[in-house]
Amino acid sequence: MKQTTLIKASDIDKKWYIVDAKDAILGRLASEVAKVLRGKHKPSFTPHINNGDHVIIINADKVRLTGKKESDKIYYHHSMYPGGLKRRNVATQRDLFPERIVERAVRLMLPKTVQGGNQYRALHVYAGETHPHDAQKPEVLVINTNKGDNK
Repeated sequence: MKQTTLIKASDIDKKWYIVDAKDAILGRLASEVAKVLRGKHKPSFTPHINNGDHVIIINADKVRLTGKKESDKIYYHHSMYPGGLKRRNVATQRDLFPERIVERAVRLMLPKTVQGGNQYRALHVYAGETHPHDAQKPEVLVINTNKGDNK
């Protein structure tokens, strides 16, 4: 009889990856990054242990959206006061907080549990080219986000 070996917390080796989001399609980028944050890219994936890696995303302000989402997609939040529903389209959100577009897309692809919150903390998103994580020596993670795109 074969048994599945489960990874122990002492055996976890977290790596740092860097992803350039320039001209990447948002949803495809977010799903691949969520997979790395969860640790599903490793053969030692264990659902109940945070085995994922850290991911740094640069150039979040240059991420692409397909179709008319730039003007038609709306982000909502509520101030918890009567009549406090606030809305912004993607173009306005990109001008004010460009990294939040990518952060939200990745966060919503992670589990809505304590484990998902811990995995989300390993995401580091920056609007420009620079980031303060050079000491971690991140490896470049190449994500093909242009599947089926003829442009």
